[in-house]
Amino acid sequence: MPYTALVVAALAIGFEQLIQWKYGPMGIIAFVALSIGIKAKNTTISGLGAVILVMLLAQSG
Repeated sequence: MPYTALVVAALAIGFEQLIQWKYGPMGIIAFVALSIGIKAKNTTISGLGAVILVMLLAQSG
C-alpha cells in the first residue's frame, strides 16, 4: 500500500508540474480547484476547475 501511495503522489506532482510549465499559474489554480472539489465532493468547485482547464486546453490547441 505505501508503494502505491508513493507512485500516485509522484504522478500527481509530475502532472502538476507539467500543467504549471505549459499553462502557467492559471493552470495550477484550475488543477487545485479541481482537486479540492473532488476531494470535498463539491461539484461547484470541481466544475469550475474543470471549465478553466478546458478553456486553457482549447486556447492552446
